[in-house]
Amino acid sequence: MDAAEFRKRGKEMVDYVADYLEKIEKRQVFPDVEPGYLRPLIAQCAPQDPESFEDVFKDIEKIIMPGVTHWHSPYFFAYFPAASSFPALLADMLCGGIGCVGFSWAASPACTELETVMLDWLGKMVNLPEEFLAGKDGKGGGVIQGSASEATLIALLAARTKTIRQVQSEKPELTEAEIMGRLVAYASDQAHSSVERAALIGAVKIKNVPSDDTFSVCGSALKKVLDEDKAAGLIPFFFCATLGTTPCCSFDKLLELGPICNKENIWMHIDAAYAGSAFICPEFRHLLNGVEFADSFNFNPHKWLLVNFDCSAMWVKKRSDLIGAFKLEPLYLQHHHQESGLVTDYRHWQIPLGRRFRSLKLWFVLRMYGVKGLQEHIRKHIRLSHQFEHLVLQDERFEICAKVVLGLVCFRLKGSNELNEALLKSINDAKKIHLVPCHLREKFVLRFAICSRTVESTHIKFAWQHISQLATDLLKTWEQNHHQQ
Repeated sequence: MDAAEFRKRGKEMVDYVADYLEKIEKRQVFPDVEPGYLRPLIAQCAPQDPESFEDVFKDIEKIIMPGVTHWHSPYFFAYFPAASSFPALLADMLCGGIGCVGFSWAASPACTELETVMLDWLGKMVNLPEEFLAGKDGKGGGVIQGSASEATLIALLAARTKTIRQVQSEKPELTEAEIMGRLVAYASDQAHSSVERAALIGAVKIKNVPSDDTFSVCGSALKKVLDEDKAAGLIPFFFCATLGTTPCCSFDKLLELGPICNKENIWMHIDAAYAGSAFICPEFRHLLNGVEFADSFNFNPHKWLLVNFDCSAMWVKKRSDLIGAFKLEPLYLQHHHQESGLVTDYRHWQIPLGRRFRSLKLWFVLRMYGVKGLQEHIRKHIRLSHQFEHLVLQDERFEICAKVVLGLVCFRLKGSNELNEALLKSINDAKKIHLVPCHLREKFVLRFAICSRTVESTHIKFAWQHISQLATDLLKTWEQNHHQQ
């Protein structure tokens, strides 16, 4: 393909993507395929001779689309939102076109510098304390990670290195292995599984701190676990606080937890993967109060801020803590500006060496929507979640299982877990809308997350009528079977 054909095909692809997104609600939200559907549809080996673009293009609808779950459909209410917008898609195209690998400032100065400035923009939008911003000569700063899981892992590994060095300076007789064996990380029993995974990769123990009846961790619960572990000779070093938990969007109590972590010299990382975007709205910013006690903070613009995957924003108060943990300087990666103190080499802030020019997406979206446009997007989603909550509350067969704060509603039929499992199965088998469940304590609960950029009140009403009708049908057969038994 030469540049002339690329121009032509590029325009066709843009039309195809625009049509796909414009007409997405006509597509069934969840595919009808069985595992292994794709292999028989394509050749056993790569072709020896080149094929035409037409051949490849034809196969998109024939082979790929039948197996796609349409995350951007207004009938998709599963997981959390996956952001997408036309400005972000265009920026991603430019990112692919420039194709730089931005591991150091010299590898592409614009790639590094735009990221530093965009993370300052974003930090100011959520009103982060000054220490987290790079500014002209700050000690903190932001970085784009691939996902919140990566951000948690990076924070945990940096905390581990920092603690090992600290303990060794106080007790030189202890080996690194002895210290490692005594390190303990902590997170809520509602925290995302990626926190436990970070501890697994970091080869340290992790303990769940029990959450209260609002599914939040409070200071007294953390203090109790810390006191027990210190008495047993363990070394608490890391606590991951969650703002907007995945099961029910609950919020750990930062104002109680932060001072404890600071006093005990424990690294506090805040995972606000989904909820963080809402903090750009002044009326939700109080949910972040206590961030001033944290060492690191992360949220995903690629969930709820119209920047498509992957773009996970992470800030640290002291970037030297990250760089100190990951810095290696082979000659082939060095450049003559690196010791000037004026440049950032982001390879020291992350696990992979290479990185894409992801800040372009942020730049395009923040400029083309403006803070007000993004606030309106968040507020609309939250209005729609309260609309759904209101519909659920009007039907006495159902209950709401956790406080609705942002764009997630946790609900279920009053009754057994089996009944609710059957309801979810009938919803997802019908493939008109798509939901996923969670467990809250012992209860099987349905999660209804407002996800699509194009979702409207009519889609919420449709979803509720559909759920309500399926519940009616289910309860009839359930009662009949019950009588027969």
